[in-house]
Amino acid sequence: MPVNLQLDEHGKLRHLLTLDGLDRSILKSILDTAETFIDVGHREIKKVPLLRGRTVVNLFFEASTRTRTTFELAAKRLSADVINLSPEKMSTSKGETVLDTVRNLEAMHTDMFVVRHHLSGTAHLIASHVPAHVRIINAGDGRHAHPTQALLDMFTIRQHKGNFQQLKVAIVGDILHSRVARSQILALNILGCPEVRVAGPRTLLPTHIERMGVRVFTDMVEALNDVDVVIMLRLQYERMQGQLIPSAQEYFSLYGLTPGKLTAARSDAIVMHPGPINRGLEIDSAVADGKQSVILAQVTNGIAVRMAIMAQLMGASAATGTAQ
Repeated sequence: MPVNLQLDEHGKLRHLLTLDGLDRSILKSILDTAETFIDVGHREIKKVPLLRGRTVVNLFFEASTRTRTTFELAAKRLSADVINLSPEKMSTSKGETVLDTVRNLEAMHTDMFVVRHHLSGTAHLIASHVPAHVRIINAGDGRHAHPTQALLDMFTIRQHKGNFQQLKVAIVGDILHSRVARSQILALNILGCPEVRVAGPRTLLPTHIERMGVRVFTDMVEALNDVDVVIMLRLQYERMQGQLIPSAQEYFSLYGLTPGKLTAARSDAIVMHPGPINRGLEIDSAVADGKQSVILAQVTNGIAVRMAIMAQLMGASAATGTAQ
């Protein structure tokens, strides 16, 4: 994917489609900007005027509750006008193409599209056809990328661990079908994390995944040994072709995060999950609700991080509260 499609002539973000090819300064700028938005959620009036008069369309061809809701809240807290569209409300259900749908919405003076689609590359396709003033955010495309989820995860890690330079991180579960895992691996490597591990059954590990700069494990306890961060992933049955695990019970026995398995990690390790979580399949309730879990913090942080991304793409200055 051509990275220059994401950047303007000054090297600033125009679209956010993937983290692949972006440098550390861009990611750090987003995380730093998100810090300035954290307190907005604690105010009596949870709004800043950065995107007043702008229109954001959440174009979700694939169902989502958490991601769509946090994008909607993020845009509204920036004072943007927000339209939410889902498949059953779109003319694509009547045969209209994705690009025709986008062009019709462009004609209504839309400034930004947040796009989620089951096919990889859809956000990139849209970005390559919109006018120069329109911004595109990839909210998840197929198995390819979910950059905003990875960034809110990085924000949460930094919030609890300070920096990435000394960390060991383990990502466990359905790596094969996870766009989140791919984006997390990219983000961790860009931010200087010295050791990223992935663990899961061989049937759920992509071929040559080690080329992404990770250590590969099929033994979960071994993968968790002495790590600082544990990221659990959802089993994505909807993307599986064939029976890739023997049974839910056996999967949980081998790869479900329990209090016992968690003792292999450092005593101050944090536990994360991009959600939705499947209790008793990927993670035990005692861990999901335990003192090391930061799963709900991820959801809260998602609003601030997505506010930061929207503000940066639209050229808004948090310092002045205006659009540039």
